[in-house]
Amino acid sequence: MWSRVEKRLTSETERDRSMLGHQSKESGIITTTMNIFDLISGIVKDAKRRVYCRINPVGYAKSIGVKVGNNCRLLDVDFGSEPYLIVLGDHVSATQVKFITHDGGVWVFRNKHRKADVIAGIKVGNNVFLGLGVTVLPGVTIGDNVVVGSGAIVAEDIPSNCVAIGVPARPIKTLDEYWTSIEPRIIPTKDMSSKEKRAYLIKRFKRTDLH
Repeated sequence: MWSRVEKRLTSETERDRSMLGHQSKESGIITTTMNIFDLISGIVKDAKRRVYCRINPVGYAKSIGVKVGNNCRLLDVDFGSEPYLIVLGDHVSATQVKFITHDGGVWVFRNKHRKADVIAGIKVGNNVFLGLGVTVLPGVTIGDNVVVGSGAIVAEDIPSNCVAIGVPARPIKTLDEYWTSIEPRIIPTKDMSSKEKRAYLIKRFKRTDLH
């Protein structure tokens, strides 16, 4: 009798194990499918974000919390992890500029101070040009009527009415001095069509090889 009971119990145990194994496989498949779906969903969302950022960069900036003034030009700008702490005035141009509103260096203190963070806003005034690849660090204020040269790292406040370059960025001349230095080289191409501009520049610089 016990032999029959033992066989029955063994048979039921093996059946249960088989069912659990089957359920485990199904669960694994479901989990894998969900992970793939999440990955695809994330890729699609990121693609939509990138497209929106390209088509309407100012609208995108506003949608993530950046305060943007009138008549701004934003090309491939990275607003970092706290975009809602960034204020841009009127007539600001920025190309491939990176705004950083937190100090990642606190990482080295996290073992002792787990919740530590250093975060500060960034303010850019009116009529400002931020050159290609400029990086603006936490807590910085850039004044009005400012040109920041390509590749500069702005770690401290920049006063109004100046040109600043370097790492870290420092004022090197007033805006009036900048205009005086470039005025002899000013050419009237801004409102020309691409065809008109090409013809004008080829003629001006006598590049016959570009015809």
